[in-house]
Amino acid sequence: MKNTMILGSCLLAFVLGGCASMTETQKGTAKGAAIGAGAGAVVGAIAGKGKGAAIGAAVGAGVGAVAGNVWTKRQEEQKRQMEEATAGTGVGVTQTADNRLKLDIPSDVSFDVGRSDIKSNFRTVLDAFATSLVNNPASNVTIIGHTDSTGSDAVNNPLSLNRAASVRDYVVTRGVQSSRIVIDGRGSREPLVANDTAANRAKNRRVEIFVAEPAN
Repeated sequence: MKNTMILGSCLLAFVLGGCASMTETQKGTAKGAAIGAGAGAVVGAIAGKGKGAAIGAAVGAGVGAVAGNVWTKRQEEQKRQMEEATAGTGVGVTQTADNRLKLDIPSDVSFDVGRSDIKSNFRTVLDAFATSLVNNPASNVTIIGHTDSTGSDAVNNPLSLNRAASVRDYVVTRGVQSSRIVIDGRGSREPLVANDTAANRAKNRRVEIFVAEPAN
């Protein structure tokens, strides 16, 4: 078990160590593969027994490497386009640790308090987002709605889901296939900060959009 743990660690260090001479696209791809491979090595080591442990680790590493997301030139271009489209709006555009493009959209941009219909100024952002999705058909999308802790779960849970559904429905009208989109509503269960001030509650009322391009 100890040797297989070392194998997983070495594999991770080897791939990440090669990042110095890589392009940004290659770095993202390598990191995603390394994280998957490292996790796969540990799983494989646990599954393997005796002499088969090393084989189990190697197989697990291979599966882990394939299972992750990749950060491609298309993803990088999509990130650039969304940064331009959302400049000055308060929308955050980032690359996550697992190689997904994330749009973090505060409530003052997207929805009025207690409502799930999209604000007019949010439509401009979603128009640009939908265009980037149409141009990147290999990606899939997860949209998650959140609320603050004001009100009960009976109100917050469906409200958060309805907000995610409104975003999905809007981009579908702009040519994005609904089969590419998964939605979820988390209510008030995943706050960014404590719901102890009006400013903090505003931060927790948000929609998060994740775009991923799975490794083949």
